[in-house]
Amino acid sequence: MTPQLFINYKMKSVAHLPWRMLTYKALNTFIDDLFAFVIKMPMMYRIGCLRDDVVFFIYLYQRWIYRVDPNRVNEYGTSGLDHTQNNTAETTPAVTDKPEGEKKND
Repeated sequence: MTPQLFINYKMKSVAHLPWRMLTYKALNTFIDDLFAFVIKMPMMYRIGCLRDDVVFFIYLYQRWIYRVDPNRVNEYGTSGLDHTQNNTAETTPAVTDKPEGEKKND
């Protein structure tokens, strides 16, 4: 889970992370803590569980600070906005498009 913290920090976004994964990690962290402190375990295992808790709380903080932007386009080319209202708008060409005369020479 630690590499994910660095990815979130570099992208300044958590839009690529589904809520199912967060739920799974929360449940997994809770169960690990429960068993680490109820059952007699080695001290290093308990310290490892504490480290996992710290990483999980940092992840929750990132989830709170980097809100999901509904305008952001995901890997499938869709965004969270309702496109039915913008059907009448004329599309503008991309900045990298060449003028019509230059396209014929390619």
